[in-house]
Amino acid sequence: MLIIDSQVNIYPMTSIDDIPQIIHQTHRTHCVTNCAPVDYPHATNLMEERVQNIHKGTSPNLIWFLEHPPLYTGGSSAKPQDLLLPNAFPVYETGRGGQYTYHGPGQLVGYCMINLKEIGIDVRRYVKTLEHWILAVLDMYELKGALHDDRIGVWVTHPKTGLEKKIAAIGVRVTHGITWHGFSFNRAPNLEHFKGIVPCGLSQFDVTSLRDLGIETSFESLICAFKDTIPELF
Repeated sequence: MLIIDSQVNIYPMTSIDDIPQIIHQTHRTHCVTNCAPVDYPHATNLMEERVQNIHKGTSPNLIWFLEHPPLYTGGSSAKPQDLLLPNAFPVYETGRGGQYTYHGPGQLVGYCMINLKEIGIDVRRYVKTLEHWILAVLDMYELKGALHDDRIGVWVTHPKTGLEKKIAAIGVRVTHGITWHGFSFNRAPNLEHFKGIVPCGLSQFDVTSLRDLGIETSFESLICAFKDTIPELF
């Protein structure tokens, strides 16, 4: 069981190590939380720095929970035509896998910097581990999530429409055998903001959130759910 770190406004910070840390029981991974939204370029710079430190053996693995201001990011497979409203929000190209996605208030982002060699798994199993972690969180809210081989991420069936919608996206980058970027989970974002892109290149599917499914929960409570279900591999 993880102890929840105190929620304080610690942005701006010059290093992820500036954030109070709680050590996971394996002592391989630290978990930290930002209360205030973090600028996307600043977050990627800090992730990249952390990956280099993990590679050098000077820092442990890290899971970083945060939110971003409204923005779009394009992964390595992003198609220009899938950016429908390029002037709606800032757009950032990023080295993670996947296509276009939205980040913004009400969406929990989990950036995971994990040494795959240290925990003995490959990228495919790592992605599956993230997906099953999200399934476990959904189960805590009495929701049944679904996975599909032909589309990455985690899906739920909306009770009002009976249609399957995406509640969590995954985009991963690996450098020196160490992961960065991670997942986003829709707690209560403005779903209208997703209309500026074709989310993950899947025009036939819509997105949803806990709020859209009739579940209200706080940022802090959702982080508790993720920390309570953190994979033992980490």
